[in-house]
Amino acid sequence: MKTVPTVTRRFERRSPALVLGVLALAGSILAGVVVAADLDDVIGAEAEGIRLAQASQQRIDATVRETDALVAEYKQVTKQIDGLEVYNAYMERQIAGQTAELGELRRSLERIGDVERQIMPLMIRMFDGLEQFIRLDLPFLQEERLARVERLRAVMESPDVTVAEKFRRLTEVFQIENDFGRTIETYKDALIIDGATLEVDILRLGRVGLYYQTNDASATGQWDPAAGAWTPMSGGAARNQVRQGIRIARRLVAPDLLLLEIPAPEVVQ
Repeated sequence: MKTVPTVTRRFERRSPALVLGVLALAGSILAGVVVAADLDDVIGAEAEGIRLAQASQQRIDATVRETDALVAEYKQVTKQIDGLEVYNAYMERQIAGQTAELGELRRSLERIGDVERQIMPLMIRMFDGLEQFIRLDLPFLQEERLARVERLRAVMESPDVTVAEKFRRLTEVFQIENDFGRTIETYKDALIIDGATLEVDILRLGRVGLYYQTNDASATGQWDPAAGAWTPMSGGAARNQVRQGIRIARRLVAPDLLLLEIPAPEVVQ
């Protein structure tokens, strides 16, 4: 407590100018504090402004990205629409064509009854003509061909077989018979010649000539359509030519020219 009065006394002895200086210094300090406080407020306001600007920019960026995504999606959808329009136009043409074809099919179905009624008599006439033709043709593979005709007859008379299948089977037999006219073949058979049964090789040259020859070539002959019988052929040349034809048919030698008698064609009046 003794020091206080001492200071007071020292302070009291100071001049008025010193006191004013101290007061001025204190005012400056207070002013600096006030200025610092204002600066902090300014800095804080600036930081808040920057934060708000950043938030605004982020919203703008998000909006731009969303807009870009929508534009890209719009372009994609527009492209798909263009493709769908082209596809729809194509499908419309397809549907129009199918509709026209469907109409034609309906008309065909309406006519199918008439077609069946017309085609069956034609098929029956074709079958009868085929059987008659085989019986009047050269007598080669006679049993096999007539057996084929009998199997075809069973098909033609069956109610369980469609008209289309009957027609297919009929044309198939016709094709087999047609092929006989442009092929050469040989096969074994037993013939009755002059009351004797001979084991012979039959040579067929298309439908123009039918010949036979025994295994030892001792007997050679041909079918005579006019006589309706087998007739012998004399001479070594005919025997050799028939033998050569048999070898060609069996593919033992290369095809070659054959000099054989053939029946003269019948004159139709």
